[in-house]
Amino acid sequence: MAIDTAKIQSALHSFVSGTSEIEGAALVTPDGLPLVTVLPSHMDEERVSAMSAALLSLGERIGSELMRGGISQIAIDGDDGYCLLSSCSEEAIFLVLATRMVKKGILNLEVRRIVAEVQLLLS
Repeated sequence: MAIDTAKIQSALHSFVSGTSEIEGAALVTPDGLPLVTVLPSHMDEERVSAMSAALLSLGERIGSELMRGGISQIAIDGDDGYCLLSSCSEEAIFLVLATRMVKKGILNLEVRRIVAEVQLLLS
């Protein structure tokens, strides 16, 4: 399957640049490889991708063991901002980084919107 990375890159860039509260976004494989990234320059895209995949894998195992079903999203609420991981497809995980200033409800709506857009581009 050929992925149109240019269109996905454009969609992620628009998503990140659309508001100052979004600091970065990435689409990574479940194996931890970067597909498309729009991350702050001080972040290593390969390291971020590997950690994202590991976190989603662990979250899925926890969800299974605790009989919570499939994982749709994992959120990290840190002192300096948020990290949301969403399953985008069987081939992709979506990561978004946001500041503490973001409104969580708006962030969740925007993440659902961009995930749906990326899913269309992946199909």
